[in-house]
Amino acid sequence: MLKKFYPGAYSQSVFDIDYKKLYQNGVRGLIFDIDNTLVHHGDDSNDKVDNFFKELHKTGFKTILLSNNDKERIERFIQNIDTQYVCDANKPAVDGYLKAVELLELDKNKVIFIGDQMFVDIYGANKCSIPNIMVHFIEAPDEKKIGIKRYLEKLVLIFYKLSKSNSIDI
Repeated sequence: MLKKFYPGAYSQSVFDIDYKKLYQNGVRGLIFDIDNTLVHHGDDSNDKVDNFFKELHKTGFKTILLSNNDKERIERFIQNIDTQYVCDANKPAVDGYLKAVELLELDKNKVIFIGDQMFVDIYGANKCSIPNIMVHFIEAPDEKKIGIKRYLEKLVLIFYKLSKSNSIDI
């Protein structure tokens, strides 16, 4: 029952993933969530994220953002990033994921989704059989309270780690 929430792999951050290894293993497209995956919720992009996307593109990856945010938020975020996006995605519904794959013009098995929410991002990717990596959500330094969903994610992550069910080598 819990396996539908298990990620293909888990990483502390998008910056800790070995993208060269993913590319060597045939991955050509990356679908990213924005809030708490690339930046803290609601923040604009920054130099680190902008340069990160430049490096991904230099490696040969196609990228796209998949977000439940509206068009205005995403266009503000990608001001210095050359990438496509799907807004108002209604994750975990599968339509947005499938639209992102279609826009990348790649087969699902050549794409990886990367997000921070197990019950939204990862579950949605799993529902449409898109390989995925869950990253630890970005916390603000002064943030002390997290929602109940994050505690439930921690519990499911314990079972995931015990199962050793990584399907993606990162």
